[in-house]
Amino acid sequence: MVNVAVIDYDMGNLHSACKGLEKAGAVPKITDSPEEILLADAVVLPGVGAFDPAMRHIRERNLEPVIKKAIASGKPFLGICVGLQLLFDGSEEGTERGLGIIPGIARRFKSEPGITIPQMGWNQLELIQDKLSLWENLPADPYLYFVHSYYVDPVDKSINAGTVTHGTQTVTAAIAKDNLMAVQFHPEKSSDNGLQILSNFVTLVKNSQLVAS
Repeated sequence: MVNVAVIDYDMGNLHSACKGLEKAGAVPKITDSPEEILLADAVVLPGVGAFDPAMRHIRERNLEPVIKKAIASGKPFLGICVGLQLLFDGSEEGTERGLGIIPGIARRFKSEPGITIPQMGWNQLELIQDKLSLWENLPADPYLYFVHSYYVDPVDKSINAGTVTHGTQTVTAAIAKDNLMAVQFHPEKSSDNGLQILSNFVTLVKNSQLVAS
């Protein structure tokens, strides 16, 4: 059994994320309890909406130290959409300080003819870390579902795990570093490819349990 804590801070697409994880074979639990988060086999930080309110909600619930401790513990951690952006130092969307786990900021897409902001809909992900377990059994350049006006710009480009092109701009759409993974797209809305990614995450958790035992 894979128990996954889905962090509740009033900003996430929690139930859709949970349904996706359940289909992938996990037992998700929506929670803001530090004890439950730290006892879980893995943690998911989902997110929709704006950066500043999200960070304020996290701090109001005293979740910042818990998130950092969960990542530092080595357990698998997956950020989704705004849950990716919150891991960084900050965002051009607002003024709140981010979690600062990954150096860099979230930047706004530059306006250009022929593109809409936010990027909304299906787009292809170029897989950078092709041996990443999160990408196993995916087709080349899989289509995934995006809804975002901002993208992360990490200082350390080696953590880039995938990019997406919107207009003429090719930007980071996924990162991976040790046990920490995060994606800009919504796997829970991305049909078979999204379910495969969530299944890969659950398999990764199972494998980490075997190593720990």
